[in-house]
Amino acid sequence: MSERLQPGDVAPAFTLPDADGNEVSLADHKGRKVIVYFYPAALTPGCTKQACDFTDNLELLAGAGYDVIGISPDKPEKLAKFREKENLKVTLLGDTDKTVLEAYAAFGEKMNYGKTYMGVIRSTFVVDEEGKIERALYNVRATGHVAKIIKDLGV
Repeated sequence: MSERLQPGDVAPAFTLPDADGNEVSLADHKGRKVIVYFYPAALTPGCTKQACDFTDNLELLAGAGYDVIGISPDKPEKLAKFREKENLKVTLLGDTDKTVLEAYAAFGEKMNYGKTYMGVIRSTFVVDEEGKIERALYNVRATGHVAKIIKDLGV
C-alpha cells in the first residue's frame, strides 16, 4: 500500500477511461484546480449521495476554478448507467485495476463490523494548478462532505 499523500506532494499522474470510454488524464486539467475524489462503487446509496452533491455544486466549484473528477474501480459501462440514472455532471473515471487508487493510497485495509478487508478508502484530493496536492482528505463521509470542502476552500 502506498504512503498517504500530503499537501505539497506531486499528484500522481493518471489516464483512465470515462463513462463513455474516452481517456481522461490529470494532465488535461493543468492550469486549473482539480478535486479528485475516490469512491467505492457507482449506484450505491452513499456514493450516489456524494456524486449528486458534487453535481449540485459543480457550477459553484467551476466558477471558483475547480474541475471535479470522481474515480471508482467500476467499468465505464457501469459509470455510464450511474451518470444517466442520477443525471450526474461530474467526470466519472473507472480504475478497474486499482493502480490509481493505490497511487493515491485510496485503496487499502478497511474494517466493517469487526471484519478487516481490502477496499476503496473514500478520499478526496485538491490538486492545484501546478499538479501538486493542496489537500489530502482520507476516510471522508459521503454525506456532508461536499459542503465541508466548499467551506474549507472558501468557495
